[in-house]
Amino acid sequence: MGNEAKRGGNKAAIFIYVCEGLENMAFVSVALSLVTYFSGYMNFSLTKSVTTLTNFMGTTFLLTLLGGFISETYLSRFKTCLLFAFFELMGYCLLTVQAHFPHLRPAPCKEAPAGSECEAAGSSQEAFLYTGLYLIALGTSGVKAALPALGADQFDDKDPSEAGKVSSFFNWFLFSLTIGSIVGLTLIVWINTEVGWDWAFVVCSISVLAAIFVVFLGKSFYRHNVPQGSPILRFLQVFVASIRNRKLPLPVNANELHEIRDKEAAIPYEILEKTDQFRFLDRAAIIRNDTIASISTNQQGPWRLCTVTQVEETKILIRMLPIILSTIFMATCMAQLQTFSIQQSITMDSQFLGFKIPGPSIPVIPLLFMFFFIPFYERVFVPLARKITGIPTGIRHLQRIGIGLVLTAASMAIAGFVETRRKNVAIKHNMVDSTEPLPISVFWLGFQFCVFGMGDIFTLVGLLEFFYAESSAGMKSLSTAIAWCAIAFGYFTSTVVVTVVNKASGGWLASNNLNKDKLDYFYWLLSVLSVLNFGFYLVCASWYRYKNVEIHQNDALEEKVDMAREA
Repeated sequence: MGNEAKRGGNKAAIFIYVCEGLENMAFVSVALSLVTYFSGYMNFSLTKSVTTLTNFMGTTFLLTLLGGFISETYLSRFKTCLLFAFFELMGYCLLTVQAHFPHLRPAPCKEAPAGSECEAAGSSQEAFLYTGLYLIALGTSGVKAALPALGADQFDDKDPSEAGKVSSFFNWFLFSLTIGSIVGLTLIVWINTEVGWDWAFVVCSISVLAAIFVVFLGKSFYRHNVPQGSPILRFLQVFVASIRNRKLPLPVNANELHEIRDKEAAIPYEILEKTDQFRFLDRAAIIRNDTIASISTNQQGPWRLCTVTQVEETKILIRMLPIILSTIFMATCMAQLQTFSIQQSITMDSQFLGFKIPGPSIPVIPLLFMFFFIPFYERVFVPLARKITGIPTGIRHLQRIGIGLVLTAASMAIAGFVETRRKNVAIKHNMVDSTEPLPISVFWLGFQFCVFGMGDIFTLVGLLEFFYAESSAGMKSLSTAIAWCAIAFGYFTSTVVVTVVNKASGGWLASNNLNKDKLDYFYWLLSVLSVLNFGFYLVCASWYRYKNVEIHQNDALEEKVDMAREA
């Protein structure tokens, strides 16, 4: 117990920050520039390039559920990070090989004879590409599910001296993610633009390998979680037991429901207090007269009788679902900034102080803003808000998420106005069909990126912190994965939205020439839908009930913990 008390804290979190920065440096640089790789190296059309990227990103975040499930059921969060990071490394290695050897990809379009179409990628070439891509998706999904939870585990939110540090961890976690993104979108994007994609993938591979080394280096400093079995299985047990007991009346006294209070427990454990929502599930904890003897002899099966804590754990998940649904659309908007806005940047003047800025590096603008705003938020805004509200985190998690959703709607409206200006410049200078950059600075895109970046600071960190804080001890990684899943569904929704809008509008986005498309109309539509989505979120947030927790431990253990804290 003494060694455990000495572990954790900021000294352990440093390894998490560095690992996240290195891993995200590779992932973000690839995620925001793969459109140019698909179109330039694989000869995909613009629509197919965008769809392939959004499907890849959606799959990445959806697979976080797998990583969260494994880290809660079979492996610790630490081992999950190592295993999945290795898969990610394999994916980058495969893409390095494909980018280096010409026979693994189609001939470039510029080598095609005049008047002929570009050579399409063969099925084996696409299979090689997708194998590498989805190994990366699998790998980074497990890291994203387990790493934030591993870092937050280093601070005990039940200890008053450490509780406030959990919120700070997620802010600095985003800060490290931002630094990695900045390096990736400058250094690695410059390499793939000026040197070659093969060398860019080499740097990504080295970065992920370094991340694996760093997170392993911190092993002796971590507080390690012990897998507590499948949370999904526990959820199913509650539903089955409540159905079996559906005809039994609920007791008037909640204390008559089944709960286990182990006074001899070797480690502290939490008990979730009963809530009044979803009362049908409370039947899973009804003690039947013919099973009292079985309970006393520990023969009652979990499919017939569950604890109140287990029931409340299931209720937490159900209460989270509307929050997830109401934040999906933000990721749909983010997908447009990572695809169409990158294509916009290619048509604009990207010169800055004599240097040409690659299109995929444009998102570095909001990242630089986030680089300065996150410390301001942590050091200035939170202490000031804490004095006003009395809330340790300054504002509640759901309030933070809501602010981000409002900023998302604003960013889409700004994107529509900027696109209108860009197209007017093309018309004014008779450059609608020109392939030359328009005489309008690419930094005009910085307005929509910066506003969305502020929204990301509020919503993304708010989601991660909300799901980690509200989940029970046995589903921290899975809850973190659920937060990422909102982004996954957003990317998949993006594909559907683009397709539906194209058909319903008669082809707003059907042309490969942005100067002829109605991208500005599309952005304004997204802004209106974002406002409607925010209204839906307000309803969901007002309905949500925060959990109540009791921490139980035996007297001997409590004395040991107190001695360790005093030391």
